[in-house]
Amino acid sequence: MTERVSTQSSGEAAEALARRHLEQQGLRLLAQNWSCRRGELDLVMLDADTVVFVEVRYRRHTAWGGAVESVDARKREKLTLAALHFLQKESRWAKHPCRFDVIAISADGKSPPQLNWIQNAFDT
Repeated sequence: MTERVSTQSSGEAAEALARRHLEQQGLRLLAQNWSCRRGELDLVMLDADTVVFVEVRYRRHTAWGGAVESVDARKREKLTLAALHFLQKESRWAKHPCRFDVIAISADGKSPPQLNWIQNAFDT
């Protein structure tokens, strides 16, 4: 149970770091941890007129692969379905261009976290 709480708080801290970084770059938050039966969207941001679906991935160890590699085909499909559901429910954004970004955060516990923002990380 402690491991799960620790992992959850690490994930929340990573999302907060990613959100701050994106807001400093001029993006505006539309939704955070938006969920539906299809899945969850970590951050939904607005970059000028583009709706950006942001997947935040945090890795403390790279033994099972890095944060970027963890966004595999199955995860991309879940994100795409959740994004489509978001656009159906939040129809005011449906006519805007959209993209999928990944923010990969790695930390070894000794140095500050490294943030890698990959814009337009994949197409649907």
